[in-house]
Amino acid sequence: MSEQPTAEGPASTIAAVDLGSNSFHMVVARPVNGHLNVLDRLREPVRLAAGLDAAGNLDAAAQQRAITCLERFGQRLRDMPPGSVRAVGTNTLRTARDSEAFLEVAAAALGHPIEVISGLEEARVIYLGVSHSLPASPGRRLVMDIGGGSTELIIGEGFEPLYMESLYMGCVSLSQDYFSDGSISAKAMRRAEIAAGQELQAIVQEYRRLGWDSAVGSSGTIRAVGEVLQGMGWSDGGITLSALQRLREAMIDAGHVERLGTLQGLPSERAAVFPGGVAILIATFAALGIERMQVSDGALREGLLYDLMGRIRHEDVRSRTIAALSDRYHVDKEQARRVHDTATYCLHQVMHAWRLEEECAASLLEWAAQLHEIGLAVAHNGYHKHGAYLLEFSDMPGFSRQEQKALSALVRSHRRKFSPAVFRVLPEVQRERLMCLSILLRLAVLLHRSRADIPLTPFHMEADGKALSLRFPAGWLELHPLTQADLMQEAEVLKEGKFKLVFE
Repeated sequence: MSEQPTAEGPASTIAAVDLGSNSFHMVVARPVNGHLNVLDRLREPVRLAAGLDAAGNLDAAAQQRAITCLERFGQRLRDMPPGSVRAVGTNTLRTARDSEAFLEVAAAALGHPIEVISGLEEARVIYLGVSHSLPASPGRRLVMDIGGGSTELIIGEGFEPLYMESLYMGCVSLSQDYFSDGSISAKAMRRAEIAAGQELQAIVQEYRRLGWDSAVGSSGTIRAVGEVLQGMGWSDGGITLSALQRLREAMIDAGHVERLGTLQGLPSERAAVFPGGVAILIATFAALGIERMQVSDGALREGLLYDLMGRIRHEDVRSRTIAALSDRYHVDKEQARRVHDTATYCLHQVMHAWRLEEECAASLLEWAAQLHEIGLAVAHNGYHKHGAYLLEFSDMPGFSRQEQKALSALVRSHRRKFSPAVFRVLPEVQRERLMCLSILLRLAVLLHRSRADIPLTPFHMEADGKALSLRFPAGWLELHPLTQADLMQEAEVLKEGKFKLVFE
């Protein structure tokens, strides 16, 4: 989970780290009047996707390349405060089976938490970065980003994405599948383009129906193509299908990635994955009927910076996501408000004893309180389980996979059994904290079982390790025997997690 600044105010310097499937990027910037003044950039071709074996595990060499790179990035970021750096992993870390263990080591090397984001979240943030890098213009934009393991296509207006897709194809994966020995032939190019076309087939009709007024490409592959087309004199600005076809013929004539050095503007470290990226671009132009695509300087890392600026300024897209889910699943908002208010009241009393001072803890508790009954839209029986499933597997703009798992665990454990097994899917460093948050949510739900809009009597709460005590005004529990019985039952249930609850 990412943490937000908790000290004297918004961070004066922020940074984004993009752990891509082909390259790792770092951007450090200073926000100035809603814009970014870039202070530093670093990029290294880590080729993480090339390290995935047939079983979906990252090999030792790829992991070491990544850790070495992140240690270098970490030297630049080490003194930046918590919450001022957002680091995300994309397709390779989404698919790697052993990513959790790797991420712990990687975060230690970087000195900041690393999140893994979904393909649609990646698309949203890419669009944010691209739209901020271009002058304002009317109409819709089609934004395309070819990564090492995935390709994102977004239609949006202004700063808002309207329709997004993340396709399971990238310059690394397609190059490995069709140009693994470095040879480039007409047959291989055709097969790669057909494979890309098959991935695009499911979205073509909807994208053409929505339409767009301009097309924009971002990130390494498209930027490299634009530079080559301009360097070779095949384009007077932007990318066209006819220019791409000339590039294809030149690559086939070269016959091998080691001979692509004749293409002016192509970085040598990109040559090995260039054929796959070009095949994806040609297939997309043909499938969607794109006439011309301009190249943007903005991409995922710039989008991360603008998204981070929003979080620091309390303009967090995650809050909009929670509100949208609440509306979609017809959550009882009054009950959610009662539970949230009481859970927050409890949190303020024990946050120091349970080390829950970070803003992310308060945010998680707030979101869980707002959505703890979301599963009722599926069925009343076991609704905490249904809610947990919805929160773990829904597309939730702004949320990382780790945040969704944490939120899911809180909702799953807010009633009935209190099982430590629910939290074992989370990194070890988070488990104890989330169990404590779960207890606060459970008690808030318990104290509002009547669902009545009657102010709850003030009570005192203290925590000492795994012991929690509640003290109500004299005689209050005797006047509320159902609550007293519920607390007695809760004390027994919490023993499963080795927590002790006492009340008077």
